[in-house]
Amino acid sequence: MTFDGLPAALAWLDSHTDFEAVAPTRTTRPGLERMEELMGLAADPQRTYPTIHVTGTNGKGSTAAIIAALLGAQGLTVGTYSSPNLERVNERICRNGEMIDDASFVEVLESLARLEGLLADRPTRFELLTAAAYLWFADEAVDVGVIEVGIGGTWDCTNVIDATVSVVTNISYDHTEVLGPTLEGIATDKAGIFKSGGVAVIGEDDPGLVGLLRDRAREAGSAEVWVRNEDFSVTANRLAVGGRLVDLRTPGASYGELLLPLHGAHQADNAACALAAAEAFFSAPLADDVVEAAFSSVRMPGRLEVLGHRPLVIVDGAHNAAGMAALAASLSDAFEVAGGMTAVIGLLTGRDPAVMLEALMSAGVRRVVVCTPRSPRAQRAVDVADVATSLGLVVEVIEDPAAAVTHAVSKAGPDEGVVVCGSLYVVADARSALVTERQ
Repeated sequence: MTFDGLPAALAWLDSHTDFEAVAPTRTTRPGLERMEELMGLAADPQRTYPTIHVTGTNGKGSTAAIIAALLGAQGLTVGTYSSPNLERVNERICRNGEMIDDASFVEVLESLARLEGLLADRPTRFELLTAAAYLWFADEAVDVGVIEVGIGGTWDCTNVIDATVSVVTNISYDHTEVLGPTLEGIATDKAGIFKSGGVAVIGEDDPGLVGLLRDRAREAGSAEVWVRNEDFSVTANRLAVGGRLVDLRTPGASYGELLLPLHGAHQADNAACALAAAEAFFSAPLADDVVEAAFSSVRMPGRLEVLGHRPLVIVDGAHNAAGMAALAASLSDAFEVAGGMTAVIGLLTGRDPAVMLEALMSAGVRRVVVCTPRSPRAQRAVDVADVATSLGLVVEVIEDPAAAVTHAVSKAGPDEGVVVCGSLYVVADARSALVTERQ
């Protein structure tokens, strides 16, 4: 099978079941059999290079990006697989920070289309994207792959790798219809990425959950288990111009006054997990200049990203209760504005609007513009608006996310702020609208 350009290839890709658009349940969630069959037909490309596997309720994207930067600063060629994307699906599959080019993407999707007919069952869209990443990384002869889990861990289709290092950043409530309903159940599912002979890096600090994760790592045969605040930690975490100034400790070294150009105190915890993972991968600490260079290069679009100053405009992909709490803490810590803050928010199903809005209110948000994310899983804007009104917020409803953010920014004074949050679908539309206006 051949495709006449990327649009045709993506149309074929999009014709497959998309669990990002319609979330799986415990009954519809696929196992690993189909992915293992597909990878077997492709000669198991994911086994041709070592990998670092990253999961967690929040922070896995930032942690994976920092790990990739650390490995790259050591001179390795790094393949990174992440999700979701903000603007182009190519963003999910990168080599040394550069997303896969259109021609290569078409070629690898053509390869998968030829294999599809040999499968007993049709793969999902995410399975095909994961397979495309594993194939392209093998074709590009990367030195290492940094792989971000989609949902959970045990049954996520990325989990056909034998990771050298497996990272769990943290555990909180999200995707409970698939993983939950308890934190212990969520932790057990995420612990499924631990592999025999590998190093397990645990960023969670709740004693009960740490104990569960440690036990699962040992049961899986992990060679070592490194736990936050025991084996690695953040020893100082200070606000700095453009991000955080952090001191970190790993089993092999201590690092002082590292500038991390990411906003939010929680990013220090992600950096600690990432640095521990890199050290575990190399079985040695990294040189100070390598860590400094890597940290300074990290960028995370859509994560506490500042897109304007007068008024202050921030976009953040906070999409669950823990993420919104972290966003609220960051707004209070680093982004206080004299004239008040307006939130543009759109939520997916499975999120409690009251919990999400109350977190924003704790950071001083008193006005909200509610929109509907461009997703089949979106909550209706009017339903979220009703909850916002009941909480005493000043509410407007503008269904289209791009129009909502444009309106909010146009109404904000130079000493006010606008924060866009609730879903990466909303953030993607907001970024596109704001960049277009700027251009």
